Amino acid sequence: MFTGIVQTQAQVAHIKDSDEFRHITLQVAPQFLRELEIGASIAINGCCLTVVHYTEDTVEFDVIDETLRLTNLGDLGKGSLVNLERSLKVGDEIGGHHVSGHIHCQGSLVEVEQSETNWAGWVEVPEQFMPYLFAKGFIAVNGASLTIGEVLDNRFSLHLIPETLRLTNLAQAQPGTQLNIEFDQQTITIVETVERVLQQRGKQTS
Repeated sequence: MFTGIVQTQAQVAHIKDSDEFRHITLQVAPQFLRELEIGASIAINGCCLTVVHYTEDTVEFDVIDETLRLTNLGDLGKGSLVNLERSLKVGDEIGGHHVSGHIHCQGSLVEVEQSETNWAGWVEVPEQFMPYLFAKGFIAVNGASLTIGEVLDNRFSLHLIPETLRLTNLAQAQPGTQLNIEFDQQTITIVETVERVLQQRGKQTS
């Protein structure tokens, strides 16, 4: 479990690809890795991965083909910047919202306007996920807990403050960039429960 509050960025130091498999090594600030253990969970661009090895300033992960298909981790190259968050501990402050680290889909950044103090953009997602999008609702984008602005057709808008741009790799996103999207699980549960109840009532009255 995560909070969607990105703690640091890391640079991809090495990638080793094999059949349907990818091994990623990240260069990370040493303080981020304090008290880390093999098997710990870290969200990489919002995707929960398991630590398989680490040193004083590097951490390594294995990524299977299904994860590469569903997320933008398959698009990474040496030097790419990724968002990192360590898993939530009991007693930690939840500054964002509950995030599982399970990516539902990728969204494409289709429009962006950026100034020194403001970033505004539109993200397009597959149409089947539109029922889970609501204005002012929660969403995790590349692991960052954000608030949805407007919803139009199969797009939603975001407005990012300078602190979010400083802490995350969203500042580097340009039109065409693929972003990892995790929808709010509470929203999914409510929407699907309501849909199921309505379907059952429809069957009873038909």
